[in-house]
Amino acid sequence: MGEVAFSTNVYYHNNEGRGDWVPQYVVDLVDDGEGNGHSELVSGNTVYGGGVLGQITFVDRGGVSLPIGDKTSCASLTFPYGGSRNDDPSTPDVDESSNLTYDPNCFADGAIPVGSYRHTNYKKSRIGINGDFIWDTRIADMDNTLRGGFWYEDYTRDENRSWHKIIDSATSYRFDETPYWVQYDREFPVETTMFYLEDQLDLGFAKAHFGIKQFFVDVSKNDRFNATNDQGVSSDSDLLFSAGFVAPLPVTGLEMFAGFAQNYASIKDAVLERDDSDLSSVKPETADNFDLGLRYSSKDLSASLTYYVTKFEDRINFVSNETVTGIDFLESTAGGYINDGGIESKGFEASLSYQLSDNFSVYGSYTSNDSEYTESEYTEVDIIGNGVIGAAEQMGVVSIDWVRGNHYAGLSTKYVGERWMNQANTAAVEAYTVSDFYLGTTIDDLGSSVESIEINFTINNLFDESYLGTVATNAAWIGAPRTMALNLKAAF
Repeated sequence: MGEVAFSTNVYYHNNEGRGDWVPQYVVDLVDDGEGNGHSELVSGNTVYGGGVLGQITFVDRGGVSLPIGDKTSCASLTFPYGGSRNDDPSTPDVDESSNLTYDPNCFADGAIPVGSYRHTNYKKSRIGINGDFIWDTRIADMDNTLRGGFWYEDYTRDENRSWHKIIDSATSYRFDETPYWVQYDREFPVETTMFYLEDQLDLGFAKAHFGIKQFFVDVSKNDRFNATNDQGVSSDSDLLFSAGFVAPLPVTGLEMFAGFAQNYASIKDAVLERDDSDLSSVKPETADNFDLGLRYSSKDLSASLTYYVTKFEDRINFVSNETVTGIDFLESTAGGYINDGGIESKGFEASLSYQLSDNFSVYGSYTSNDSEYTESEYTEVDIIGNGVIGAAEQMGVVSIDWVRGNHYAGLSTKYVGERWMNQANTAAVEAYTVSDFYLGTTIDDLGSSVESIEINFTINNLFDESYLGTVATNAAWIGAPRTMALNLKAAF
């Protein structure tokens, strides 16, 4: 009958955090009447939810908004301070979609600037259980292994956004702990169940496997200010199939492998954040992955070469007919999430690891990647055939490591090629190369209650390269500068 083994695991995680922005205005929420000071500027007045009347930028000592002066002669702020939205006489006095810096020279002498500290406060908790079994048996004198199991998780994300008045915008970013506005307060429960079954059969000339799995996902939003905004959606997958084989070749240590797998991504709770998203027309994202390759392994050398193709469909994207300059702090842009086209990626990956001696080893890898948009219906320009935002065509890593007894060190260098920053492929981020260094030792036999001490010293971005790291639509984040760290770990 063979041998059967079972296992289960229960887990719970909980974490909290906060994200911050500093808009250069206070949101006008209450109609305080003509000539009266804004109640939003008085500590202790908190508005929960509600609509936006406008923005407060400069006030007099009574807290009354000041009008913009002569716009034809007051502009003085230039890059990198953000420019001024008042530097063009044709620019409207009120433009809630703009987050450009307000020029103090556009207001009367003695004008007091006001601003906000915007907090997005979140709390996440998840509890789950998983279980699996393995059944080893024989079929017609061939070894066979059947695996199966399930995964269940109950996940909840709480999020609220609070706006705090900066106490004195002229001197610092210190803010009033009591918010003048709590913009929203929401809870996003997500319940996920997954079942899988996989069989592996040793045919002698090759090992083959076949598997199926399926996800059942329910996503909801509970609006604590307005229950009419509550909504939910089921985001179940179809049956997802996978198959593959590994076959040894006549050369000792060389084998061929191939695999196919269907994957999917459920509708995320971020889609439910927008009240105007039509959930009935949004479906989960799907992908088909295929790879074919060779790998070799011996005492001192390991190498692999893989060709891959991935077809990604039903990409969920936010679409709006409005254009916003800069950051939409109020998220007032009308729009919703839809399935908009897909992406096809293909290329090859090569890697090699070689033990030069008892103390030195080298490793290298190279990736050639071609990622393109295959279809899109709602973009402003035709992007079919264009390169995907943030996907580098060339990537490589080279590292050398040294070990002698309890001492070790290493140097690694990574190259990332040019990447597109917009779907139209009119703006690109330059390629960059960064190196990291590490050095460490372990001290044993201390002859005390301390069994050992491990000392690690690392330098990331060793040559202090200036580069743009993560790429988003029409934006890129500056990579971290040279960073050094010393870590000590003791075992008792």
